[in-house]
Amino acid sequence: MNPIINELEKPFTEKELPQVNPGDTVKVFVRIIEGNKERTQAFEGTVIKMHGSGINKTMTVRKVFQGVGVERVFLMYSPRIEKINVLRRGDVRRSKLYYLRERSGKATRIKEKIEKR
Repeated sequence: MNPIINELEKPFTEKELPQVNPGDTVKVFVRIIEGNKERTQAFEGTVIKMHGSGINKTMTVRKVFQGVGVERVFLMYSPRIEKINVLRRGDVRRSKLYYLRERSGKATRIKEKIEKR
């Protein structure tokens, strides 16, 4: 990539984020402004897609809420994102998990990655 662009992006990408991969179950804490109040809202789901690099890196998180699939795209280095907690590491063989959209219930389960000590 262009070294000038890297130099300009550097202060924005210094935010400390955990290593997130497709298949991981994450809890994303997002700042939401309602009127003149600001609060933090958690969005918990499975990462089905990672996209981009540098300051433009995004992740798509999917959860099922009241029987309806909800997907949200988060800009990783956005100032709106307070923190990201990785709850489970998923063991998947592909980088885009779009097949989860057609599945429901127990069919959406993802194996947990067992890490070496």
